[in-house]
Amino acid sequence: QDVMDIEVKPKPSRPHWYERHVQPCVAELLGSALFIFIGCLSVVEDSGGTGRLQPALAHGLALGVTIAVLGDI
Repeated sequence: QDVMDIEVKPKPSRPHWYERHVQPCVAELLGSALFIFIGCLSVVEDSGGTGRLQPALAHGLALGVTIAVLGDI
């Protein structure tokens, strides 16, 4: 008879209340604020020749940075 070794993994503990409730809200607030702030700033300095490209690139960059920084939360 072979006895099978069964690894007993410890039950993961629940995350702290801060990680469950406060951290996602702060990340959402910070991400939205960054997205809107960068987007608005890209329209303030309109040199005339860029048209819709400058705001589109600024919003894309802001979204990419927000996802890279806050994506794991």
